[in-house]
Parts: sequence; structure tokens; C-alpha cells
Amino acid sequence: MTSMDELMGLLRIHVKRGINLAVRDVRTSDPYVVVRMGTQRLKTKVINKDINPVWNEDLTLPITDPGEPIKLTVFDYDTFSMDDEMGDAEFDIVAFVQALRMDYADFPDGTILAKVQPCRKNCLAEESVVVLREGRVLQDLCLRLRNVECGEVELQLEWIDVPGCKGVSATPTPTA
Repeated sequence: MTSMDELMGLLRIHVKRGINLAVRDVRTSDPYVVVRMGTQRLKTKVINKDINPVWNEDLTLPITDPGEPIKLTVFDYDTFSMDDEMGDAEFDIVAFVQALRMDYADFPDGTILAKVQPCRKNCLAEESVVVLREGRVLQDLCLRLRNVECGEVELQLEWIDVPGCKGVSATPTPTA
């Protein structure tokens, strides 16, 4: 359990949808997403018989170390056997947290605070931007799944400040 003096805040991961996920049953799959950070583990609901599922589900992680990677795995739910893996991806929130530390109070809506390019060190399928929208700092990500023949997952990140926590400005973030 995380104590309040270790907690920086909460990361809301909005799991939007899967795109062209792998078939693991006869002609389709019953996918769900598991998000892990350290010992924390959260999962979405199962979407039956859909390789282009729309979850539109929020998962919220307490953050103590913004340098720790977040792992995402897609599974195919099976009633009578072990669930099959449908690929995985990993991402970090270093650029996101650095953008949160900026003094953006006077920036206009829609200002891009940071850009992250796809590379061999991340699972991004395309450029990811951290943007100021209606006073909130958001990051949209499209992750290409690894260890599978095809599939992508779209997410949106949002920071939630928690009263009594040290916040994002208290801890230096390691550079990627």
C-alpha cells in the first residue's frame, strides 16, 4: 500500500479501443486489457467476439515513481481454458510528467506541451502529443502490440492531483 507522502498523484488511463487485434478463437477474439505498473494490476471488461473492441474504460493508477514503465497486455478471454495473450506494449510517462511541471496556466487551449516520437525504445505506432485541453493536460497514445502478428491499442492519459500528496513538482523525473 502506498502512503500519502510517497504518492505523487493518480494517473487516469482511458483505454479507448483496440484496432485489428489478433484472432485467438475460431474467427474472432474476446479481448480485455491488463495494465501493470510495479505490483499494481488493473483490467478492463471483456468485449465479446470483437477484434476492434471499444472499451472506453478508465483505469486509475496511483503514481509514486514516474520513471517506472507501465506495461499493457491484451488477452483473449476463454471460458474453459487459460486466457490467450494477444500482444503487449510498454510505455512511460516521463514526457507527460515533464509537461505537467510546466507553468501552463496562461497557455491557450490546444497548446502542445510535448511530443514523443515512435522509436525502438517505445511501442508508439505514431507520434504522441501532450496537449492542454480545457485546463487539463492530456496525452493520446496509440500503442503497437508486440509479440503478436497484429494489433494496436489507443489510450489517453490524464493526471489527477490528490490533496495531501507531494504532487509532480516534488520529485525530479529521470530522462528517457
